[in-house]
Amino acid sequence: MEYNRQAVIEYAKKWAFLRNPKYYNFDNVGGDCTSFVSQCIYSGSKKMNYSKNLGWYYINGNNKSPSWSGVEYLYQFLVKNKGIGPQAEETTQNKIELGDIAQLSFNGTQFGHTLVIVKIENKFTLNGIKIASHTFDSFEKPISEYEFKKIRWIHINKVSTN
Repeated sequence: MEYNRQAVIEYAKKWAFLRNPKYYNFDNVGGDCTSFVSQCIYSGSKKMNYSKNLGWYYINGNNKSPSWSGVEYLYQFLVKNKGIGPQAEETTQNKIELGDIAQLSFNGTQFGHTLVIVKIENKFTLNGIKIASHTFDSFEKPISEYEFKKIRWIHINKVSTN
């Protein structure tokens, strides 16, 4: 199944500065960035993976997979998923597309912030890549405005239905 990149952008635009009441707001418990990006990915994939330990799903704030709201867990799910739901690979900056994901490391060792790419004016400059995020709410913010030590790009290849 194809990943609906336009649906991702529309969801991000609608909810970048608000909180969808269908989802728990994690702002006060470590940040809402990865949950917001998961919501965006879900709007473009329409498939969750309910595997108890290794899946990617949200039922409510107390019943969700670690990958729904955890930076490293989301990365691990996306790049290792061989089952239902979105499947991705780590890629280079020049291969990203709208609706793909960026994760930032502020200390150079662990990644701590997840962003969704909503506009690409020039994929060869960080100033030309615009993101949406929660915790530090933004929409169409140049990724160059963040101070970080490392960045990784995650390209969503497809959505598996089985």
